Amino acid sequence: MQLVKNADVFSSNGHRIGTLDRVVLDPQSKDVTHIVVEKGILFTTNKLIPIQSVNLQNDEERIVLKQTEEELEDLPHYNEAAYIALDPTDYPYDNINAVYWYPPVPIQWQSMADPMWHPIANPPLIDNTEVIPEGTVALKEGAEVMSQDGKHIGNVELIIIDSDEHISHIVVGEGIFLKQKKVVPAHWIKNVDTDKVELTVWSDLFDQLPDYESEAQTLKGK
Repeated sequence: MQLVKNADVFSSNGHRIGTLDRVVLDPQSKDVTHIVVEKGILFTTNKLIPIQSVNLQNDEERIVLKQTEEELEDLPHYNEAAYIALDPTDYPYDNINAVYWYPPVPIQWQSMADPMWHPIANPPLIDNTEVIPEGTVALKEGAEVMSQDGKHIGNVELIIIDSDEHISHIVVGEGIFLKQKKVVPAHWIKNVDTDKVELTVWSDLFDQLPDYESEAQTLKGK
């Protein structure tokens, strides 16, 4: 199945609900996990739709979903602030833009009073406990962080734990190519050892990441 930007998207009962805007990728496998449907006549906001809801017998110009428009209305809005666009080196698609889920940190600072907040708006693409099994690696401060293209982009300065006491993010400090502190979600980690962390993303992607302190101040203000 080809996914092409601006393809028309229809509900299961044949009503046009919008157009295909972009796709969300799993950072490990690079498989599509969700599509983003740009708002149309029926929706007032862009919608985040699991790939399992897409009928695989689609053509490039027409995508038909498995739900009615009423069922699709209950799906989460696409919150652009919780995703980051990929550099072309990071995804294999020529006809559509792709993004990774990039959850804010600390997660509990995001206010439910925010009209864009949704409890399932940011899909758990990878179980972090599978990436970093609890109790198996004593990741230490100063461990080297390596990008997918083999560059040393910085060192671990801080490990952030979620409410379940699992690693949710690491903060990467100044390195050879990185001059700011950047926060990296745990589901971007390919492999972890005591002295080294290997990521699934390329070094170019770090240019797009927000500064850690700036992001924290923004979320505190919500």
